[in-house]
Amino acid sequence: MKKKYLYTALFALTLSACADEDIVEQPSVPQGETEVKLPADATDGELLIKFSPEMTDILDQTFSRASRSGGMSRSGIPSTDEVLDILGAYSFERIFPVDEKNEARTREAGLHLWYRVKFDENTDLQEAVERLRQLGEVSKIQANSHIKRAYNTKRTYVSESALQRKSMSRSGDDSAPFTDPGLAHQWGFHNTGSYDFTGNALNAAAVAGCDVNCYEAWKLCKGDPSIIVAVLDEGVMNTHEDLRDNIWVNEGEEEYAGRDADGNGYKDDKYGYNFVTNSGVITWSDASDTGHGTHVAGTIAAANNNGIGVCGIAGGDGTAGTGVKIMSCQVFSGQSGVTLDQEAKAIKYAADNGAVILQCSWGYNSGASNAVLGYTPGPSTEEEWESLYPLEKEALDYFINNAGSPNGVIDGGIAIFASGNEYAALPGFPGAYSRCVSVSAVAADYTPSCFSNYGEGVAIAAPGGDLEYYGTPGETEDEYWTSDESQAGEGTGTTTKTLGSILSTLIRNGQQAYGYMEGTSMACPHVSGVAALGLSYAKQLRRHFTAEEFVDLLKNTTDKSLYNGYQDGVKLYYDGHTYPGASVTRMELGNYIGKMGTGLVDAGALLSSIAGAGSEMKLPNVYVGTGASYAIDLASYFVNGENLTYEAASSDEATAAVAVNGTVMTVTGVKAGMAQITVQVSGEASQTIVVTVRDKANDNGWM
Repeated sequence: MKKKYLYTALFALTLSACADEDIVEQPSVPQGETEVKLPADATDGELLIKFSPEMTDILDQTFSRASRSGGMSRSGIPSTDEVLDILGAYSFERIFPVDEKNEARTREAGLHLWYRVKFDENTDLQEAVERLRQLGEVSKIQANSHIKRAYNTKRTYVSESALQRKSMSRSGDDSAPFTDPGLAHQWGFHNTGSYDFTGNALNAAAVAGCDVNCYEAWKLCKGDPSIIVAVLDEGVMNTHEDLRDNIWVNEGEEEYAGRDADGNGYKDDKYGYNFVTNSGVITWSDASDTGHGTHVAGTIAAANNNGIGVCGIAGGDGTAGTGVKIMSCQVFSGQSGVTLDQEAKAIKYAADNGAVILQCSWGYNSGASNAVLGYTPGPSTEEEWESLYPLEKEALDYFINNAGSPNGVIDGGIAIFASGNEYAALPGFPGAYSRCVSVSAVAADYTPSCFSNYGEGVAIAAPGGDLEYYGTPGETEDEYWTSDESQAGEGTGTTTKTLGSILSTLIRNGQQAYGYMEGTSMACPHVSGVAALGLSYAKQLRRHFTAEEFVDLLKNTTDKSLYNGYQDGVKLYYDGHTYPGASVTRMELGNYIGKMGTGLVDAGALLSSIAGAGSEMKLPNVYVGTGASYAIDLASYFVNGENLTYEAASSDEATAAVAVNGTVMTVTGVKAGMAQITVQVSGEASQTIVVTVRDKANDNGWM
């Protein structure tokens, strides 16, 4: 009996950013240009403004008064307010909410100077921009469009939900390390080369080893819950049976409570935040939701070894608290997408709440996309992108600079984007930004996915599927066959017939499911998962990296087989394979040599290189108030730290006292001043930290 799987048909020909990705079309208005052009889809009655640093005190005073009175409509800067009066502005709001814990670094990055201004919808935005850009107090202006989907959400589901039963054949793969039945069909994790993709006569067979090498990596590490990946996408289904154990939880916050329990500026953000509705409630049941966010989350962190569903690259080993955590930063819901100010808030939220990897399977059209085919080309250069999207760049820089910790596994954050699916010789931005990681897609035989963008700016390649290569012309519904051990007499017991695209967790009609998607959107979370697994292993070895060091290691440990003869000659595929008259199209593979990134991301090679890379973790210096205490779990900073013994001594007990209980060191401030504390580990290694004691420190020890 044939068992149909849920499959999301994402046809690259009909998309503008990538086969299953989302697109922003929003130029800003940089000051100093002789002519200002606003996009046709600019949000009526809204502008985003950044003030010069000299205006900080005035803005702070106005913001403080507004916080007491309940709102603000003016800046407090006379020249600016005169223009706002003329334009009829009625709302003037700081974009990034105050989070006392992170306000200092917010100001250092200049993000406190960004404001959103609202006018009557009939206000001439062109006039508003021209007036405001003449003010010396204003340094940047941009319009505020919505991020848009680049695919038709009404035709993404085309067959029955997959893997609904708890057991099914694993196709005789005795080497599989986990019990999850779908693992045998996740060729991107472990490609045996034996898959039957059922499609047309054009495709080559799968090639063993064209995968991210999970089996080797899993011998060393399966994940660590201290590593948090922020998924900027549709809402991640946090109740999904294969994800719920690996969902980030903001302790102390509760949904629907109506309060900001942790003081980070966001109410009820228990599992992340819904930036579409400006609510702490993550959603996934709109009729137009595709499950896209849940699908990418599963590739990264579906729970491993639980006997159901699929595996995640960093999903743990089946015991509680072993997988990485997924933070849902929802930027799409139904047919709606966030405005650009909300996108920037989502990026900053991720950094401020512990995420170290930003998973972004969306982006602008490639600057080299073909307008004849219906694409609207996006920025072509980093300079053009920066001038058009200054707020977006500043938010990304904030994440890259401020995520993580100088005393943790990684100092800084890694922003990973899909390269786009316009068949173009240039990746889309923001992923093509030199500080981000742009991911291209390959089919199961090392050839470039026909739709994948490539070229300068692509950092790395990963499995993304290719249904125009493997699919059957004229068929809009591909099927999945396997034996089902729960029903006697059904199935062959050995057949593994899959789609050549990417299997993961999914949603259908608001309910949990499993199914297939393709695109650089699906390649992107393979890299996010490998990066999360690598950081998990670094935590295990107590190794420390800067974000730049780790990205370099990620690029330098790729599988170069991608360029070993698999890009010779031509590749044929059916352009628009779901149509009966789909035409055979040629790809000149030589055009892709050296342009898909440094190679195919390789988890095994990455983890094997971590022990000799980076540096040892260092204990943090301590700031504490007089009469207050600060505790450090020393086990987090030394290999096998749970089983070591520790001694600690203060250079000045009259200033800072110290005590050790098991692996926990507690520092107590006695009087204002400074002291050094030396920690001796099992009679061998030692580290020395500086303790600063001051009066009137707040509860966490910072002044």
